[in-house]
Amino acid sequence: MKGSTVIGTTFGYELFSFKAHFCMLWTMEIREMRVQDWPMVATIFQQGIDTKVATFQHEVPDWTRWDATHIASCRLVALDETEGVIGWAALSPVSSRVAYRGVAEVSIYVLETHRGKSVGKRLLEQLVRASEQAGYWMLQSVVLVENHASIALHQSCGFRTVGRREKIGRLPDGTWSDTLLLERRSRHPDFLD
Repeated sequence: MKGSTVIGTTFGYELFSFKAHFCMLWTMEIREMRVQDWPMVATIFQQGIDTKVATFQHEVPDWTRWDATHIASCRLVALDETEGVIGWAALSPVSSRVAYRGVAEVSIYVLETHRGKSVGKRLLEQLVRASEQAGYWMLQSVVLVENHASIALHQSCGFRTVGRREKIGRLPDGTWSDTLLLERRSRHPDFLD
């Protein structure tokens, strides 16, 4: 029998051991972030800080500081039915100058146990759509060169590398690190001139 191993015989019949492969299906919902999501968002953010390749930040800000620096119309969370929030994405303005009103910077983090399961890709794809609906024509992301997963994620969603900044910041352990600047120009007809 396919996928089985004979483990013995009894009364002239072969006994089989089966290797069963189960595909666990889980559903994920993406919705706008709510203030009630903050405790889990902060936990996921801390997990990112702990990797030492996701951000130069040393600590998670409190809700008030975080809320003041992120665009209200472009904050998303990914949820699964058992664990609740498993990832988040948000935009921050890159400048207060009017000329840059349609340019924003991406932040995206995924719960450690759900990395590599397309959570980040689905969040980033939805964030791109939300940003275009909110009038943003350019998204940028500053990624530490050591964060290969984030670089690959952004590239898979249409971001391209436009620059490298050498020894731009220090990690919590004092090590200097380079960053890549990645950007994605909207393909929405309203922003193509």
